[in-house]
Amino acid sequence: MARMTIQPLLIAAMVLTLLAGGFAVWAGWSWYGAAHDDSAAYAASRDKVLAAGEQAVQNLSTLDHKDLAHGLDMWQDSTTGDLHQQLADGRSEFEKQVRQAQTVTSAKVLDGAVTELDDRAGRARVMVALRITVQAPKEKPAAKDSRMLGELTRTPAGWKLSALGQAPVGNSAAN
Repeated sequence: MARMTIQPLLIAAMVLTLLAGGFAVWAGWSWYGAAHDDSAAYAASRDKVLAAGEQAVQNLSTLDHKDLAHGLDMWQDSTTGDLHQQLADGRSEFEKQVRQAQTVTSAKVLDGAVTELDDRAGRARVMVALRITVQAPKEKPAAKDSRMLGELTRTPAGWKLSALGQAPVGNSAAN
């Protein structure tokens, strides 16, 4: 009679052990899948692109005539490709213009978004909203909100702007 009461307890213990083992395998597999999921790596890449894009657009929208060499160096350090070459080629003429105007331009990033990311090809696009303030001699500072579209290219030194332009404003659809 004692044998009959032990057997159901033994069976129940074995079933619980199997369920616990099955749960452990499922939890381990789920954890491994999440840890090695491409979407986590893609999200990290997107965050890097956004940070680099916002910083580069801010750098190219900021310039102080009193520290011109440093500002223009930052412009060139933030760019690659044709944009970098255009900045390098036009640097001396632009320096003359800024020194003559004696302006101080500063930018603050209001918001930004990655609009396209091809991580494998090393190309991305961002849209960045900025508040740009220009201070000319003997004038009040003038602030303007602006939206910029930037293209980035991955380089050995990280993501850099390869193109930059003004985003269209308003309704551009034909009626």
